[in-house]
Amino acid sequence: MSIKHPIISVVGSSGAGTSTVKHTFDQIFRREGINAASIEGDAFHRFDRADMKAEMVKRLAANDQTFSHFSEDANLLDELAAQFKRFGETGRCRSRHYVHDLGESEKFGVPPGHFTDWRDVGENCDLLFYEGLHGAVRTEKTDIASHADLKIGVVPVINLEWIQKIHRDRASRGYSTDAVTDTILRRMHSYVHTICPQFTETDINFQRVPIVDTSNPFVARWIPTAGESLVVIRFKNPRGIDFSYLVAMIQGSWMTRANSIVIPGDKLDLAMQLILTPMIFRLVERARAAR
Repeated sequence: MSIKHPIISVVGSSGAGTSTVKHTFDQIFRREGINAASIEGDAFHRFDRADMKAEMVKRLAANDQTFSHFSEDANLLDELAAQFKRFGETGRCRSRHYVHDLGESEKFGVPPGHFTDWRDVGENCDLLFYEGLHGAVRTEKTDIASHADLKIGVVPVINLEWIQKIHRDRASRGYSTDAVTDTILRRMHSYVHTICPQFTETDINFQRVPIVDTSNPFVARWIPTAGESLVVIRFKNPRGIDFSYLVAMIQGSWMTRANSIVIPGDKLDLAMQLILTPMIFRLVERARAAR
């Protein structure tokens, strides 16, 4: 953690909805005049697309059925920890971009499935914003969580997460339902042992819960809408959180535990604006004063 150069880390697995959360953060940064440097978890994958496929063939031949992008050894976690640490100390770090499709290829001049070159980011920035799979990992070998000043978990209930992933991968990546299902099964070991433990490290979790039937996510024809969902917001440390204000401001919300509030799904953006804006403002004001 760093007073002068704070880091915000948004953690969620593929299909969790972290990109929607990133949009809300972008709105807050723009409105509050905050200059934020952004890095993505995909930048710290160990392999490009072709090398990842080759590595998976190799792992399967060795009877490893669990290797995936969720796996610790499929990612440069030591490098990510080092860059968090470097930013906290200097306000600079390095990152790159993983090019997913032809649209990004035109923008970055790199073929899909490859990385851009590493480059320095962070000059004259107020904070570093990370969004990805591993931004709150804490293991015996790697401690990323300790370097982030504000950690946010985006955690739909698992059936909803699977529905969102299946629909996204079929629509944007052309995968079949069977192919996406194979990916989900392969990722389960790392989901349990690497992804889930991070949500005990996060300061706030936003968990979306559908209120329609999602009992068989593999045949669901539609993704439940925000209006067909509730969101459980859990604070690791509720001290200083004005729950009565939040309940008054967010119509239809109520508290379920001393550290948790439930809101209608279509009020998520409002709730995030109300909760996160003062937290981000305090981080930035403290940093500017210290610098």
